[in-house]
Amino acid sequence: MTGVAARVADATGNWVDTRAPSWSRPYLRLARFDRPIGGWLLLMPCWWSAALAAGVAGHLGQLPLTIVLFFVGAFVMRGAGCTWNDITDRDLDALVERTRSRPIPAGQVSVPQAVIFLVAQALIGLVVLLQFNRFAVITGIASLVVVAIYPFMKRITYWPQVALGLAFSWGALMGFAVLLGRIDAAALWLYAGSISWVIGYDTIYAHQDIEDDALIGVKSTALLFGARTRPALTAFYAMAAVLIGTALALAKAGALGWIALAIFAVHLAWQIVRLDISDAALCKRVFISNRDAGLLLFAGLLADAVMRAAG
Repeated sequence: MTGVAARVADATGNWVDTRAPSWSRPYLRLARFDRPIGGWLLLMPCWWSAALAAGVAGHLGQLPLTIVLFFVGAFVMRGAGCTWNDITDRDLDALVERTRSRPIPAGQVSVPQAVIFLVAQALIGLVVLLQFNRFAVITGIASLVVVAIYPFMKRITYWPQVALGLAFSWGALMGFAVLLGRIDAAALWLYAGSISWVIGYDTIYAHQDIEDDALIGVKSTALLFGARTRPALTAFYAMAAVLIGTALALAKAGALGWIALAIFAVHLAWQIVRLDISDAALCKRVFISNRDAGLLLFAGLLADAVMRAAG
């Protein structure tokens, strides 16, 4: 299948559709390289944790390579996770307007082909993971349990966003595991704060599909909260800021880290004010803006780590 009809409905006009070789496009779409926001959001807790751990360590020796490896690993494993999700959700995706053009329900990729592609991505992710110490390798492998069960949560609970938060926030533990060979209390608080952040932004994302989800019986916090989404977001985003702040305090972060957290919190507040859950296009834009929120926090934590190492 070629041309416009082969494109995924909510990802037109990207480099995959316009520049990638035709044979590779269905697989790149399966891995969501036509919509890289998921990779960025998976990456943010990894980078936060690495910067915070480097600040605790007081030196930056491993940090540059760790940042690069986390970048590669996050995007590859995001692709693997999406491939797994699309394999398990292929029947549901065929019933939803926004997702029926995905490669498997659209007939661009067969399930056996998707499984082979999944294994290939997982092997690349394993190669990245094996560059780290043994404790970090074990910590990374442990995340696969949460990743494996996530696609099934929306069938049984209105809180699948919690499972997504557990999976997408795992990187908050990995930075400490890689750079310090342990998981400090600060990492656990950072993990909890990231989970709250993920629940918030994925609730916004889920509002794009709320009507179709209600019709086919798929559950989400968007359906659960409904008209109460704004106060729910306020609670989760406020919790995220407080929990991440606790992590910064335990890690003895400096002024630059706290300034970055304040900017991060202001960005989250701006999202809540701007949001209109009846406008799917706006929900998508607000959701995507969380990459910028995450990068702002990372920039501050990185600058703080540099200052602490220099001191």
